[in-house]
Amino acid sequence: MRSFLFVPADSDRKLAKGADSGADALILDLEDTVALNNKPAAREGAIDYLQSRKPDDVQTVLVRMNALDSEFWQQDLATVVPAKPDAIMVPKTISGACIATVCKHLTDLEKAHSLQQGTIKLMNVATETAASMFSLGTYGNVSERFFAMTWGAEDLSADLGARSNRDDAGNYTEPYKLARTLCLLGAVAADVMPIDGICKDFRDEAALEAEARAAIRDGFTGKVAIHPAQVPVINTVFTPTEEDIAEARAVVKVFADAGNPGVVSLDGKMLDRPHLRQAESVIARAAATKS
Repeated sequence: MRSFLFVPADSDRKLAKGADSGADALILDLEDTVALNNKPAAREGAIDYLQSRKPDDVQTVLVRMNALDSEFWQQDLATVVPAKPDAIMVPKTISGACIATVCKHLTDLEKAHSLQQGTIKLMNVATETAASMFSLGTYGNVSERFFAMTWGAEDLSADLGARSNRDDAGNYTEPYKLARTLCLLGAVAADVMPIDGICKDFRDEAALEAEARAAIRDGFTGKVAIHPAQVPVINTVFTPTEEDIAEARAVVKVFADAGNPGVVSLDGKMLDRPHLRQAESVIARAAATKS
């Protein structure tokens, strides 16, 4: 999945736009974009949306629950699980133990509603507090439900009491660069998809494209969007081009023709096993995009 679009679950208009956005995944938000007095309406909006899905709908649908330190999260899960979302996004996680806690509740709810065990997956926002920064290596093997991790700069800057998370040139300052890097490393170490965080200025297409290209360069496999207009840019950047695919196939072929040794030569360049893994990843992403 390349693009994950946040949509407040209490807005029918925005839910409809999200469905038509072309995003690979839609995140029905019960948390930050929903006012406290509108939490029940957001849950009902999420249920209505999930129950209106057709069997041939290919868009993955997640629900972002409220954080584990809130009074809302258990009711969020109890309400939306019977409507069978594809996944739950857990915000403000501190460590892998937070994923384990939500996993247990999902298991109990699936049993209570006679749902197939383990079908509802889990994704998290892993860097929204100072404490979470010290636990990015704790997510490995925490649950088979766990499939993706992203990072957040806005809540982190609030937790740090920062005046801004960007410098005068518009670039993230050091604490947020660190959060992004640790999210990437933590996700890869846990063998889940590393998904880059949001570009807050949805009107700045050039900034979004620059962030997306930097993300795929570094190893992220997708990016979160906060507006439907961001989705086409993200999808384009994270979709391998025909040139990318041809180069990847050439790398795979030269290794196969040589009997899969540790090192090969292609067009005057020495390639080793990491290059092969990168090529295989490109081919896999291209196949996933077309499926």
